[in-house]
Amino acid sequence: MWIRSTMAYRTSFVMMAAGSFVSSVLDFVAIMIMFSHVDSLAGFSLHEVALLYGMSATSLGLADLLLGSFDRVGTRVRDGTMDTMLVRPVPALAQVAADRFALRRLGRIGQALLVLGWALAGLRLEGGVWALPLLAVTVLGGTAIFGSVFVLGGAFQFIAQDAAEVQNSFTYGGATLLEYPPTVFAKDVVRGVTFMIPLAFVNWLPALRLLGRDDPLGLPGWADFAGPAVAAGCCALAGLAWRAGLRAYRSTGS
Repeated sequence: MWIRSTMAYRTSFVMMAAGSFVSSVLDFVAIMIMFSHVDSLAGFSLHEVALLYGMSATSLGLADLLLGSFDRVGTRVRDGTMDTMLVRPVPALAQVAADRFALRRLGRIGQALLVLGWALAGLRLEGGVWALPLLAVTVLGGTAIFGSVFVLGGAFQFIAQDAAEVQNSFTYGGATLLEYPPTVFAKDVVRGVTFMIPLAFVNWLPALRLLGRDDPLGLPGWADFAGPAVAAGCCALAGLAWRAGLRAYRSTGS
């Protein structure tokens, strides 16, 4: 329904998608300006940072396209419109995901894929034949991890209705963090996004393997391939949290 509504005004859709593309381009332009003053960032070249950026931004863009509407759960809880979703013969999670589905977010995804392609053109990845499959699986796993954070944030909004910005700090803020090499940050920060909120599996650990670089935490080699298992665990946790949030929901009575 939302796609049909969007395509009824094609010029508006093109303009909105182009605006999303341009605003995303500015994020990478900031990185390029930084590299106009330095040759490397914590030992990483521009193409290597572009790989990190492309992997993180693509995963977030896909998760935002599919599940970005979860930041409005708190609003629906406050005004009572969550009730209408609970009486329909469709899972509430699917309805929230489809609510105001914004096809214009394809602009962000397109920009991220262009940067990723440019980075791959200027790099020689380690690992031979499994390098590109690992890259693809990592991007999909990163989408699942970011999507889980969206759902967890939505579940938390059943308790704290004004917590959308808390959710955004872990999704959009986390993606910004992952755009830079892990060696830029203190080890405590790297540990936090590896063991507490496992965003490091979105791109850092697999990318270090693809670039032939050492892990600053000295994790065993199999951790670089653990992204799909971590993503599955995050999805299971998000599902349990969402069910708990629905059980705790109390209608406004409106």
